Amino acid sequence: MSNQSEMSKRQIRRDQIRRKEQRGRWIGIGLITIGALLVAFLIIWPNVKPITGITIIDPAPRPQANANSMGNPEAPVKIVEYSDFQCPFCENFFNETEPKLVENYISTGKVYFTYRSTGNWVSANIGGGLTESEDAAKAAYCAGDQNMYWEMHDMIFANVLGEDVGSFTDRRLAAIAEKTGLDMNQYNDCYSSDKFADQAFQDGKDALLAGVQGTPSFVLTYTDANGNEVTELIEGAQPFSVFQEKIDAALAIVSQ
Repeated sequence: MSNQSEMSKRQIRRDQIRRKEQRGRWIGIGLITIGALLVAFLIIWPNVKPITGITIIDPAPRPQANANSMGNPEAPVKIVEYSDFQCPFCENFFNETEPKLVENYISTGKVYFTYRSTGNWVSANIGGGLTESEDAAKAAYCAGDQNMYWEMHDMIFANVLGEDVGSFTDRRLAAIAEKTGLDMNQYNDCYSSDKFADQAFQDGKDALLAGVQGTPSFVLTYTDANGNEVTELIEGAQPFSVFQEKIDAALAIVSQ
């Protein structure tokens, strides 16, 4: 009888140990599962969370807007801006000087103006990877397919958070495009296909060929009385008075 009692106690202890081990295994599995779910959430959430905080502005009117250009294509003076959507000095030019150029020279048919985004200098020079600046440039060109280049241009500048801090992720650019009023099916097809990747790269390459060393920079061209094309590089976010002086001097030569 005592042997049976002893065996029952040992069985009870074995069962208790087994149940304890099983609970330990289930707790371990549970903790691993929770950890895996947490890691998955941290990875997935940034790609699915709603994009908020998009600033909406009324885009400035652009006379005779055509893709990334504006003004009369036959204007005697042409200006190409080499810019960067993440550049604070470029944003200053956009806010402070460009409207005066539009009012005084572009809308009056004296200047034809083109915006080009240099994006990543390293990419343009040696073929590096895309950056937020180049992605923003591609997004703006896609908007140009819908005759809304300048509207997207203005909205992009209005939504800069800082340099390479997520201002222009794919999802945030899509949110900006939607708030701009683009047809999102058309925009998504354009952007996801990298339709304008070569153009965005070429903008940076042409900036280097033009001698641009920083953004914003401006290439002003006109034809003198002898039929020679004259080119002048204006560097930096200069005040309107500097552009006024350069343009008026060019117009005086053209009219001779």
